[in-house]
Amino acid sequence: MKLNPTTLKRLKQFRSIKRGYYSFVLFMICLLLAALAELWINSRAIVVKYEGHYYFPTYGAVIPGTTFGFDYDYETVYRDLQKRMAEQNEDGFVLMPLVPYNALENDFKEDSYPPAAPSLESKHFLGTDKTGRDVLARVVYGFRIAIIFSLILLFFNYAIGMTVGSMMGFFGGKFDIIMQRLIEIWTNVPFLYVIIILVSIFDATFALLITIMVFFGWTGLTFYMRTTVLQEKVKEYALAARVIGAGTFRTIFHHILPNTISLIVTFIPFSVTGGITSLTSLDYLGFGLPPPTPSWGELMSQGMEQLEVASWIIISVVSGMVAILVMITFIGEGIREAFDPKKYTTYE
Repeated sequence: MKLNPTTLKRLKQFRSIKRGYYSFVLFMICLLLAALAELWINSRAIVVKYEGHYYFPTYGAVIPGTTFGFDYDYETVYRDLQKRMAEQNEDGFVLMPLVPYNALENDFKEDSYPPAAPSLESKHFLGTDKTGRDVLARVVYGFRIAIIFSLILLFFNYAIGMTVGSMMGFFGGKFDIIMQRLIEIWTNVPFLYVIIILVSIFDATFALLITIMVFFGWTGLTFYMRTTVLQEKVKEYALAARVIGAGTFRTIFHHILPNTISLIVTFIPFSVTGGITSLTSLDYLGFGLPPPTPSWGELMSQGMEQLEVASWIIISVVSGMVAILVMITFIGEGIREAFDPKKYTTYE
């Protein structure tokens, strides 16, 4: 899809809005760090040199402890390997991530009980939760799951909402009236009760939550698309496309939709925010992803339970969530300001 000059001009205008633009840059950095989380938050080593051979366990298969001289055949505990090689001056090295714990690992100490306070010495920089799992690891991996959930939800909601809304606006007539009534009825169904019922019957899985949210989330965009397509279909370029023989599909998706990109882009940041908060809320209420899946909502629930003895849990997850949502909000405001056709229009 080739962007028209007006859209390119608005993208340039967005870059001039510093708060939105720099929030976008920071958010992209957060996405990159989350995507590469295994390289800096992981119980697997990044590189191991042992007896002249190099191993890269991070994205590879499980390497049993017997490979490195241990007496067990399950996955190597690389922190122990690093400690042993340092103490015995063995030839080789173990390069561990900055945070040498994964999001599901329980780190129990002999002389204390979890949760443990933040510590530079133990490399639990944000402490541990009530089961000894690293809070920073669960915050980062929880963010990755939340953003993947939100983007998948965004894709399906937009695919369905844009298609249905465009057809309503383009065809009009009885089809438009019938779809409006069906959508009005559908939006009155309390989806939270549906989630509670289905989760009580089936196991709550990522796919199930996505499916339920898509069933109820696509309707929000339809009326905006309907209104925009109603305006666009009577313009000269749309009428000219029909005159030269363009079919319905080509007219809608190749001519009209590219000219509605301002509307589409404006709603994307707020849709991402809605997806993140929806998953977090469901996890907090206990109707989200099953444990021990890293989750902001589950951490918030723990934080409220352990507020007096482990305040770092709630502080960590709330700070991370607020920072991400503020960045996305600033991005949305910048996009809305840059793509608002009335803001830079002069009437004569």
